[in-house]
Parts: sequence; structure tokens; C-alpha cells
Amino acid sequence: MTTLFADQYRNKTVLLTGHTGFKGSWLAYWLLELGANVVGYSLPAPTHPNHWELLQLPITHELGNITDQQRLQMVCDAHQPDVVIHMAAQSLVRYSYQNPLETIETNILGTAKLLDSVRQTPSVRAVVIVTSDKCYENPEDGRPLNETDRMGGYDPYSMSKGAAELVTNSYRNSFFNPTNYGKTHQTLLASVRAGNVIGGGDWAEDRLIPDLIRGSVSNQPVTIRNPESVRPWQHVLEPLSGYLLVGQRLLTGDITAATGWNFGPPPEDILPVRAVVRQAQTRWSAINYHETPSPDNPHEAHLLRLDCTKAHEQLNWYPVWDMPTTITRTIDWYRAYYEQNQLLTTADLTAYVQQAQATNQIWTR
Repeated sequence: MTTLFADQYRNKTVLLTGHTGFKGSWLAYWLLELGANVVGYSLPAPTHPNHWELLQLPITHELGNITDQQRLQMVCDAHQPDVVIHMAAQSLVRYSYQNPLETIETNILGTAKLLDSVRQTPSVRAVVIVTSDKCYENPEDGRPLNETDRMGGYDPYSMSKGAAELVTNSYRNSFFNPTNYGKTHQTLLASVRAGNVIGGGDWAEDRLIPDLIRGSVSNQPVTIRNPESVRPWQHVLEPLSGYLLVGQRLLTGDITAATGWNFGPPPEDILPVRAVVRQAQTRWSAINYHETPSPDNPHEAHLLRLDCTKAHEQLNWYPVWDMPTTITRTIDWYRAYYEQNQLLTTADLTAYVQQAQATNQIWTR
């Protein structure tokens, strides 16, 4: 594992915010495998069970709110990270309707406070801010959204992610300008946006796969609110490979990587919810559901497509697993957990890396 990403993470101190979350726990595990010294900063895991506690990773575990700048600065001062990957967030659309101020404070002010702590931590060489594919002003006209599209967002969650992108761009221009790299500062800053991520170890409310799994375990049918909504689906390891690749480029001083990046699936894996549910059901017959669209549901985008041409052409990044493989790996992870009390996290990461090596992905060379 340590030869991946040009061996850039070995012995580097990586401050990872949001490490107790679904994506964060997967990334913490991968970083450990890459030989990094991982310092996690997060609130306690939001669900029980949760992937973070199941993994029992030997990392430095710092509890704290991303909006607590004094605590953030203390952690930065104590650990002097080389790399910062920011994943701490309020990550649910429907929750943002119920708690808009919390969403705004966490996703916008939290990002600003993290970046201001980085500004006062001279050890940091690379910063990767994770936002969302929902950061864009989405006209839902069928055109895939690319990095030149305007930031926006209808609901509080999406708006907060668009605003976090604006905060990131402002700090990049004002304090970490790539044209001044190596002259007035030594920090490069990028932002990354992923599609709808699935994989083992997610138990969040109001997410499709976790809802299906809870229904299977409790033998209850699951209500599918928006069966025709189209999303760019991908396994959790796909965008994480992109984030790590961007971090690698930043660490080597590549100023062209200090910008915004989309990481999503190929067009054939941009699917409606119904298609994903049916594929999942073929892997676990216990999955039972009924479609109950309601005009009273809060607004969520019906159509969302990502254009990842920039990552393909400038980073040479490409997805590894197709959608059938992604569904199989995801559902099998949960079945192994519930039926055999086993974690397939290591097996999934190993298989993913082996497939990436077989297809000569740039980050494996």
C-alpha cells in the first residue's frame, strides 16, 4: 500500500476532520495503510453501529466541533500536520431543512475556521476541502455539471456546500495563491466534489442503501421517496482515490492541482434510484420496498450529473469499479456484518487496489 500515490503519504502527518463519519472512517483506514500518521478531529460517530468504532483504528483521536476554532488551532499547533483533509460536515439534505442554521454554521463557518487555522499553521503543505456534487446551481437540464459552473444550491445543505466552495476559493486567492507558492507561502489548497457515495459501513438516516439495509435487518419494507431521481452513484473508494491523488499532487508542489475537482462515475452509472434498489435486491432478497412519491416531500434535485472530464484529462484519474461491482461489494459488506459478524473493509480495499493496479491507474504506478 505504501507505494501508492508515489509514496507521498508515508510518515506524513495528516489532519483528517470528520474521521468518525462514513467516508472519513474509510479514508482514515486507507491513510494508515499508506503509512501516514493520522490525526482525526471530529464529533463522536453519529450512529450506532458505525464504521469508525468497528474498525478500531490506532490513530490520534481528537474530539471537537469544527466550529470551535480555538480547539482546532490547539490541535493544529500540537500536531503540526503536513496535510489537511477536511471532511467534517452536516451531510444530509433532509436534515438541513430541519436544522438550517446548524448546517450553515457547520459547513460554511466550519470550513472558514479550519482554513483560518491552517493559515496560522506553517507546517501545512497541502489542503483538500471536501464539499459535494450538490454545490452547483443545478438547472436540471440534463447537462453534466463541470467545475466552471456557478456555485448555488436550492436547499440549505446544497447552498452551504456552494458557499463552502466560495470560502475555499477566497482563502486560496487571498492567502494560498498558487502564483505565490514557494515565495510567500508553502501551502496549496484544492476542493473536491464527489457523486452519491455508497459502500459498507454507512448507517446514516435518509440515505438509500442504509435505509434498505435497516429494512432488511428488521424485515420491514422501505419507503422509496423519489424512485425516478437520477444520481451519479459510486463506491466510497472511488472519490477517496481522487482526493488522495489531488493531495499527492499538492504535496509535490503542483500548482495546477490547486483548484476544484469533480470525481464521479461514467455516464452509464448515473442511474435513477429505482435501478439501484433493484440491483441491490438481486444481491439480497431480504430487501423489501415500496415506492411512495409524495408532493409533500421537501425539494431535492431530480436530476444530477457530474462531468469529470477535467479529472480525466488533467489528473489521469478514472473510476475502477462499475456499478454492478459497486452494488455487489456494498451489499456483501452488510451481509457479512449482519450474518457472519465479519468486516469486509480490508477485503474491499485490497480488491479495489488490485483492480486499480490491473488497469494501470496512475495512482498505483
